[in-house]
Amino acid sequence: MNEHTPTYDEAHELLLEFNQSESLLKHAYAVEGVMRYMARRNGEDEGKWSIVGLVHDLDYERFPDEHCHKTKEILEGQGWPPEYIRGVISHGWGVCNDIEPQTMMEKTLYTIDELTGLVTAAALVRPSKSVMDMEAKSVIKKWKDKSFAAGVNRSVIEQGAAMLGVELRDMVTDTILGMREVADRIGLQSE
Repeated sequence: MNEHTPTYDEAHELLLEFNQSESLLKHAYAVEGVMRYMARRNGEDEGKWSIVGLVHDLDYERFPDEHCHKTKEILEGQGWPPEYIRGVISHGWGVCNDIEPQTMMEKTLYTIDELTGLVTAAALVRPSKSVMDMEAKSVIKKWKDKSFAAGVNRSVIEQGAAMLGVELRDMVTDTILGMREVADRIGLQSE
């Protein structure tokens, strides 16, 4: 199959083909929103970054034991460019593969994949249940409580921020700002 740069709509259709879980879809939209925000902030390709964020967990619902491996197979079958495929699967570095994030896009996805989960959990315990009035300090406070959102791999976030040369607080702030742009889509808009 010839290489084909996917459109956002094609990526979204693929996401919906492989995922029905509301929580996984909201996670995909949160990561996509932050990736788009971070691309814009860093003068990078918003379209590419948002597509990579959108499909990063493409295979997780149907093939959790083959996470990232099945996605690679699916995207190669669709003729996606290697840069997109590597960008998507590198977020599994050290967990389900040995594809170390190299580019800014890959390092950003690696970092914010887990971080969006922590920000979401922190937002849901707020009176507003929203990211719209959230600041980094409330997430950092929750960060220190290891029993809060215990499934979030904090060491991945720390390692990713270090790879990017960004302070944790700044990474949290950027993640919140990116999630605000899709707050209605991920159910974290003000009540």
